[in-house]
Amino acid sequence: MKQVMVFVEQIDGRIADVSSELICEARRLARELDATVTAVALGSKLAGVLPALGNYGCKTVYCVEDERLSHFTSHPYAKSVVGVIRRHAPAIVLFGATIIGRDMAPRIASALKCGLTADCTELRSGEHKSLKQVYPKTLLQVRPAFGGNIMATIVSPESVPSMATVRPGVMKLDPPEAGLSAEVVMEESGLTPDDFLTEVVEVVRREKSVNLGAAQIIVAAGAGAVAPASIALVRKLAQTIGGVVAVSRPLVDAGLFPHDHQVGQTGATVRANLYIACGISGQIQHRAGMAGSKRIVAINSDPDAPIFRIAHYGIVGDLNEVIPKMIDAYKN
Repeated sequence: MKQVMVFVEQIDGRIADVSSELICEARRLARELDATVTAVALGSKLAGVLPALGNYGCKTVYCVEDERLSHFTSHPYAKSVVGVIRRHAPAIVLFGATIIGRDMAPRIASALKCGLTADCTELRSGEHKSLKQVYPKTLLQVRPAFGGNIMATIVSPESVPSMATVRPGVMKLDPPEAGLSAEVVMEESGLTPDDFLTEVVEVVRREKSVNLGAAQIIVAAGAGAVAPASIALVRKLAQTIGGVVAVSRPLVDAGLFPHDHQVGQTGATVRANLYIACGISGQIQHRAGMAGSKRIVAINSDPDAPIFRIAHYGIVGDLNEVIPKMIDAYKN
């Protein structure tokens, strides 16, 4: 049976949201490919939390437990995952496009001499023709290219496995199905002392200033809202309607907001119930991070701004005049 395998990220036994999202996406791919969903997890004392991955469609979790893997280090993690992939030969392996995933995936691809596509925003299966060769049900990997100006579809039909990293928040997280449980299969790490080239002396964690991925109402400011008075209005609107403030890249580059608030190709990907874009032109780099929102309201003085192409509701006007009216209307 073919396998679609997901690398499961975890910190202190807490499974990262992106891993659950990828398992849901792997289940969809597995249906198309007549495959089964599996996962690989590394760490210490994980056996108790991994069966819950079955709620999202994972059948089997290959667990490498080793006290030395309690904290992420590049070479031991990559070598352990390479061993699991070689033993179980999945057709597809998916990683989150996180700090850990972006570190590990290229090392693993190099060791296995297989294809890897980074920062995918869409995965699907389909037929690929190359010269006279036809590859049915191969993995089609879609990602922004040329600075986000086009969406490229990348295939590696002769690669076993095909590997991809996927940005957090891109894939839909399905509601868990209670009562399902994944089988946990313990695996040997195969690590020796020589594999630990570095030592973790201290772990320092910083909580994000905002969790955009979990926000259901987002009010976002762009280059058209860079003035202090405009930013204050955006904050006031967000506070009034119970939302959080996000920004496009220019405001982060200008030092007005930390990167945690950025939405877009180089920031967070969100699927808010309501996304209000204030003074955001809507270039593809930003749209890649928010186009999946259920309702998009755009405020922009330029009637030809690209944001209006994807907005459900568009308001052409000066945001400094429009936002106060929105606040008053909501309060009334």
